Amino acid sequence: MTSHASAIARTGDDDLARRALGYFWIASLSVLFLLAQAVFAAAQGNAPRSFADLADRVSPAVVNITTETMVEGRAGPEGIVPEGSPFEDFFREFQDRNGPGQRPRRSSALGSGFVISEDGFVVTNNHVIEGADEILVEFFSGEELPAEVVGTDPNTDIALLKVEAETALPFVSFGDSDGARVGDWVIAMGNPLGQGFSVSAGIVSARNRALSGTYDDYIQTDAAINRGNSGGPLFNLSGEVIGVNTAILSPTGGSIGIGFSMASNVVTRVVDQLREFGETRRGWLGVRIQDVTEDVAEAMDLAAAAGALVTDVPDGPAKDAGMLSGDVIVRFDGRDVEDTRSLVRQVGNTEVGKTVRVVVNREGETETLMVTLGRREDAEASGSEETPEEEAPEAPSSTDLLGLTLSPASPELAEEFGFEPGSEGLVVTEVDEASEAFDKGLRAGDVITEAGQSPVAEIADLEDRIAAARDAGRTSILLLIRRNDDPRFVALSLGEE
Repeated sequence: MTSHASAIARTGDDDLARRALGYFWIASLSVLFLLAQAVFAAAQGNAPRSFADLADRVSPAVVNITTETMVEGRAGPEGIVPEGSPFEDFFREFQDRNGPGQRPRRSSALGSGFVISEDGFVVTNNHVIEGADEILVEFFSGEELPAEVVGTDPNTDIALLKVEAETALPFVSFGDSDGARVGDWVIAMGNPLGQGFSVSAGIVSARNRALSGTYDDYIQTDAAINRGNSGGPLFNLSGEVIGVNTAILSPTGGSIGIGFSMASNVVTRVVDQLREFGETRRGWLGVRIQDVTEDVAEAMDLAAAAGALVTDVPDGPAKDAGMLSGDVIVRFDGRDVEDTRSLVRQVGNTEVGKTVRVVVNREGETETLMVTLGRREDAEASGSEETPEEEAPEAPSSTDLLGLTLSPASPELAEEFGFEPGSEGLVVTEVDEASEAFDKGLRAGDVITEAGQSPVAEIADLEDRIAAARDAGRTSILLLIRRNDDPRFVALSLGEE
């Protein structure tokens, strides 16, 4: 009896334990379910169910832009049919009946823009208004106002316009494009294909894209951008402009989800200068540069393939400060220089006339130069170049090295290959098409002026530099090549002796 009662008691305890364990798992699963719901709700909070409120808020500041330009009339029959064609008289007679063939006509174009101040400053793309005789800005309310060009910057494709309104205009503000992350929601607004005010949504697909310009810093987005969207704003979810819609990548001319907006942190600097001066004023260092590649870094015995390698120092701020060809710029005004693109942007964004510290690596040693920046626009306008005096070199000889047939520069070779008479160096007269030199772009007519960062004028000079590089344990040598007076460094492998 006792044994049986004990067995029943133990069985009851096991049932209670199993029930408790079951309740525990049910409670745990309930908590996990609630946590999953909370996470899902938070994720939904980051992805709005609708962009309507945002669109309502920013739409009044977005504008359509219409331009009109006088263009030459259609060409004569010689521009339509070949000269002497039997149809030539027919086309000439047809044009005579319909008026002069070269009569100018008006051409219209469409674009987008946005208002950035209540007193009527409007931002758009330069290509939207370039060459326009008349510019008309249409607001979301339907009101239309003529606009005047305050200033343009073809380098970033940005233009600043001004309209005069009787009342304060709704406007939007710029945001920090550097804060945009890949995957963030964005909306694009504008006048695609002339369809009027239109909104499209997408995400930031990539950042810091470069297309073709010196100062390019594009945000890539899959928000639909089409012709007519040019100059329109790209908004973040706070209603701030983080980009100006500028270009698309498409084989058809329509949106395939690859659009580019110039980053707002570039645009704001341009707009501020256009607003203050009516033109841009970018800093100018006065050097020609190229990227430091892995083979160049090895040839120069550098620790890393980073910085900007100076290929030439014409008259200007850098030359005045003592910078030399072959220097590698590693820091500019307190910031590291990753490559040539980053240096160009840093210099361009620095105030004209400012004296900055420029740290260079020179023959393995670090030096700091104090450079007072000039103005890039003034340097581009002057375009002055020095012409070296003609000197009579020694009688030419020829040899084959590194896959190249080389001869010292001479007046005869200068005339044959079209380089500047009086130039010193070794002229490439032939290139072995199976060689590394050919793969790296060397061609007949190139002039080697330096090897191992030392001048070369004779074949023996180059042979000495190659021997010195081998003695130092290096596997490649750095050559300074000039083609049409455009210098660049090329590292070539030394190979076996």
